[in-house]
Amino acid sequence: MGDNLNTRTLTAALACLAAVTLVGCDPATTDPKPTAPAASESSTAAPAATPPEKEDEPAESKAVPNFVGMGLQSAQDKAQAEGFYLLTSHDSAGRDRLQALDRNWKVCSQNVKAGKTVSTDTKLDFGAVKLEETCPANDAKAPEAAGGKMPNLVGKSVKAARGALDSGTSITTTDAAEGRMVLLESNWQVCTQSPTPGAALNGQPVEFTAVKYEESCP
Repeated sequence: MGDNLNTRTLTAALACLAAVTLVGCDPATTDPKPTAPAASESSTAAPAATPPEKEDEPAESKAVPNFVGMGLQSAQDKAQAEGFYLLTSHDSAGRDRLQALDRNWKVCSQNVKAGKTVSTDTKLDFGAVKLEETCPANDAKAPEAAGGKMPNLVGKSVKAARGALDSGTSITTTDAAEGRMVLLESNWQVCTQSPTPGAALNGQPVEFTAVKYEESCP
């Protein structure tokens, strides 16, 4: 009788285990409850405060120093130390050379007279020549074709002569002395030109002969 009781108990236990296996876990006790989606930062964060715009302060006014006679680099450094940052320079000899290495140039003129009080946002323009050259009495003005007429370009640098004409003009330049190639046009001066000064410009090609500045036209 004891064996029969043990058998019935074991059978009941096995049946219960099989029932649990078939039914599975209770969803109510195992599945986590859905959580509400987290609020995004954009929906909860306060909008960033926009700082008030600052009004532009007026530029200071100062007396312009005397830069004539200074090296171009030193003049630029002094101008900036005084608060003048809008600076440019040009070739006082009228050859339209670039001031590539400022330490090799000296100031001959300035567009704002020394001692004049102006706003520090005024552009200062220095006329300059190379250190070994003598400053001209007056800055040589760049030539220009006025009224559709051919200007007199003899004695001007080939670069300045080219700049005086329309950018679409066909220009031929030949060496008047030795048949060399005219490469750095600011180092060459015009000896002859065609058309002649005063001729009407209507798109015709222009021809120059030239020599280097240390040479004489033939």
